[in-house]
Amino acid sequence: MADWVLHVDMDQFIAAVEVLRRPELAGLPVIVGGRGDPTERAVVSTASYEARAFGIGSGMPLKIAARKAPDDAVFLPVDHEAYALASDEVMASLRALPDVVLEIVGWDECFLGVTTDDPETMARSAQAAVLDATELHCSVGIGDNKVRAKIATGFGKPRGIFRLTADNWFEIMGDRPTRELWGVGPKVQRRLAAHGILTVRELADADEQALVAEFGPRMGVWYHGLGSGIGPRIVDDTPWVARSHSREMTYQQNLTTPDQVETAIRELAAQAFQDCAAEGRPVVRVDLKVRYAPFETRTIGRTLPGPTTDRQEFVAAAAALGATLDPEREVRLLGVRAEMTMPDGADDAARTPVRGRI
Repeated sequence: MADWVLHVDMDQFIAAVEVLRRPELAGLPVIVGGRGDPTERAVVSTASYEARAFGIGSGMPLKIAARKAPDDAVFLPVDHEAYALASDEVMASLRALPDVVLEIVGWDECFLGVTTDDPETMARSAQAAVLDATELHCSVGIGDNKVRAKIATGFGKPRGIFRLTADNWFEIMGDRPTRELWGVGPKVQRRLAAHGILTVRELADADEQALVAEFGPRMGVWYHGLGSGIGPRIVDDTPWVARSHSREMTYQQNLTTPDQVETAIRELAAQAFQDCAAEGRPVVRVDLKVRYAPFETRTIGRTLPGPTTDRQEFVAAAAALGATLDPEREVRLLGVRAEMTMPDGADDAARTPVRGRI
């Protein structure tokens, strides 16, 4: 018997939920995003495998997706409530499996901690449990830690199972580009490439101190270990407590005056603050996200003088940040984030699914 980490990832989750509600869409390119209108400013939340065959993917502007999509493509609006309900059913079915620890990562994915001599059988049990409960399919990655389990899932999609451990890590991953590592985005990939590090094996063989100099003492060590597939082994079922609430809006017409920007920021700030107030938790920080036209994004923020439950104080702080924006530039997106105090007894350690507690 050994300890294993299973990563369960729903296949094309949002699109699959929509097809389940509308069986006539099965086999068609389905694109979900925004209000379902490809002429509006919004991005793709998910695309069915049939749509992905045309190069359409999550995060792509709907207008670009519409240009790539075939004539029989179907665009649908995002229905958060439906996906949340489906997610709850998925997680409940997995939580009911015997002798597992469940750590939820998002709507459509989670880790399972299991002790077994046959992880593939446990993976098939997880797939069967989800299918029986929801009629939805998932893929399962098996690993000796979270990093390898997460990456393994990609090799199993769709509806499959794949095992990735220290024993086959370099055989499978060694010659692949660093971008294929979980947690390495295009910016980090470019920074690694500037040091001549192009592949996973080259990252594992790199000088750790050079990476520390580039990324800092914490992330430099993390990225170096990532080249060898090193990551946390503990699946943590500690209930997740939100640290913040955010409200964001993409505007169909650019905001062109400081007055328009201030009004929009105040509206978003009031909404974010109300979400915090509903939990009865004071706010300690405000962050403002702005996307200038055509597509340059900045984030600025400040810690408040002290925790506050005063709505006007928070809104004023958000507006003050807005006053520092470039008044000559048009704005296509704004977002306000309100960070809260942690409730009594909550685990206030900073955590991510990738690095565990940090």
